[in-house]
Amino acid sequence: MDKILLMFQLQNQLNCATNGDDWTKGVTKNGKTINWRRCIYMECAEMIDSFSWKHWKAIDAQPDWDNHQIEVIDVWHFIMSLAIENYSQTLRGGVDDVAISVSELESFSKIDIQEENFSAQDDVIAKVENLIRLSISQDDLELEQLICEFFDLVVMSGLNLESLYRLYVGKNILNQFRQDNGYKDGTYIKVWAGEEDNVVMKRIWEENADIKPDSLYKELVKSYASLTKS
Repeated sequence: MDKILLMFQLQNQLNCATNGDDWTKGVTKNGKTINWRRCIYMECAEMIDSFSWKHWKAIDAQPDWDNHQIEVIDVWHFIMSLAIENYSQTLRGGVDDVAISVSELESFSKIDIQEENFSAQDDVIAKVENLIRLSISQDDLELEQLICEFFDLVVMSGLNLESLYRLYVGKNILNQFRQDNGYKDGTYIKVWAGEEDNVVMKRIWEENADIKPDSLYKELVKSYASLTKS
């Protein structure tokens, strides 16, 4: 429960900082409409490109599991945001209430495991496409089913609650760093010395198992500073 609650709290804080305190009304502080469902299915479509799904190109290429896992985390950002928004708009409660409800779902036990194994590529793609179908539907939001399907995807992607949490916190800190360094106005540099910032962030986490979120931010500052000075 603690990890789920912290992730929802961090997501709410990030959304407030990025979109304004009233983001759950579906509009940013700049008057831009927010569509979390679209965010989910567009990110899912990008996720499929982690696999060699094209029958006419690079047919023997191996799945890029590292990139796929980062995309899974991005989708989780948007699912949590959609859940918080839905609870607010339907008057079911705030961030803590969402987190409690999610932790009590039967499907939550799927990710609270020790195993971390990859499923077959075609099975993972099929699961991603289920998420797309649920998010693109014009029917009433089936939030619990969406979360259940996502938790299936987490396990199929070689992740569990602990690794989901660590990667989420890392990506959350990276997103804060991006916003602080010109991401919104287009001046941020996303590729650092030939590597995407996602890859750099993930490596820092893996090489420093006990690193704290504020220390991760400082490491990103150092890496980015050396890049912009060169």
